[in-house]
Amino acid sequence: MRTVLLTGFEPFDQDTINPSWEAVRPLDGTLEGDVRIVARQLPCAFAQAPERLQQLLDEFGPELVIAVGLGPGRADICIERVAINLNDARIPDNLGYQPIDTPVVAQGPAAYFSTLPIKAMVRAIRAAGIPASVSHTAGTFVCNQVFYYLQHVLAAAAVRSGFIHVPALPQQAVLCGGPSMAQATLVEGLRIAVISALNTTDDVLESGGQIS
Repeated sequence: MRTVLLTGFEPFDQDTINPSWEAVRPLDGTLEGDVRIVARQLPCAFAQAPERLQQLLDEFGPELVIAVGLGPGRADICIERVAINLNDARIPDNLGYQPIDTPVVAQGPAAYFSTLPIKAMVRAIRAAGIPASVSHTAGTFVCNQVFYYLQHVLAAAAVRSGFIHVPALPQQAVLCGGPSMAQATLVEGLRIAVISALNTTDDVLESGGQIS
């Protein structure tokens, strides 16, 4: 049995839910052919998230890993292209820690690219009528830290991996404003992303860039 690991984050910044976890949670235990999807929650804490992620990698030995996080203000499912070696937190994490201008990995490379077929995944999600795009910044909070750490520890492994940001849920948008996406749509978008990543050997060659 082949294994896909999906991770989402616990709630943070006074929210009671996190769309990333609500998006991956329903996929836990589902099967796509001979592929089992395992979904697990990560702490939103710089001191804990990488260690928990490493435990999951060791436990499940997945052939594909997609970490998912909330992208406040984003209107579509964003497949991230690059993780940078920088922690620069605008707000404290769930343990009250707020690193400023520190590396994710000391002496690590400045950045890592996703090893997912990001443009093929965007195309597949859009074909299902769900908004999606390539993103060129994963931020500098715990999402980027997890993304960078994931790519760092798998750099020499034959395991595809990367990060996806998802919009807020409607119940969050009602309180705070901004764009949102229904949970069922998020779940289906991620399911399609997983299938596309598993079935695509070479990414498609089409524009995913931005002017600014």
